[in-house]
Amino acid sequence: MENQHDDNCCLFTPSIITLTVSAVLIAITRVLYILCQSGKPLRPSKSPKPLSTLIVLGSGGHTAEMINVLNVLLQKDRFCPRFYVAAATDNMSLQKAHLLEENVFNLNGGKGGSTQFLQIYRSREVGQSYITSIGTTFLALVHALWLMIRIRPQVVLCNGPGTCVPLCVIAFLFKMVGVRWSSVFYVESIARVRKLSLSGLLLYKLRIADQFFVQWPQLQRKYPRAHYVGCLM
Repeated sequence: MENQHDDNCCLFTPSIITLTVSAVLIAITRVLYILCQSGKPLRPSKSPKPLSTLIVLGSGGHTAEMINVLNVLLQKDRFCPRFYVAAATDNMSLQKAHLLEENVFNLNGGKGGSTQFLQIYRSREVGQSYITSIGTTFLALVHALWLMIRIRPQVVLCNGPGTCVPLCVIAFLFKMVGVRWSSVFYVESIARVRKLSLSGLLLYKLRIADQFFVQWPQLQRKYPRAHYVGCLM
């Protein structure tokens, strides 16, 4: 009986190892494919279909810069519907997004598509202790996952607020499992002259951002995968 039991264990062990190795190889291949494709810009088309777009806003200067970028560069007929997301404690950012849609996009005519304004929990408030931030970070991740499943955006546009990191990470995981191919476009703040923000550094080093833009030439020299676009303010 003992010999038979040992024989069965020997039969199962190679199978488990084979399955594990196969799963790891498939995961590595998928990651390499995503990294290869992620750096490519959106393909132009004669009749491009609208792209559902998630726009992440942040308090203070982040929102001011993002509003300016949208006002100057965004093709409203192509990037729609638009979903504006800001932290739950940040009401001013969503008000500015409302004004942008009403006073700029709608007045300029064209089909802007539906627009929604959403809020997301912060991982950590200013001055919050690191111990209590563990629970709020978990809650923020769950909320971010719920939002991303609900929206499933094709484009994620952000410029540095901490709330963008979990959303961008989830967008990358969606690519991994084949839920949705979400292209992440990150525009580093003009205030970052010599080094990237923490959010930018994470998205750059982990290769989560498909297109990474900086507004100072010395940053592009320091981070060669970034694209220098000049001052957008």
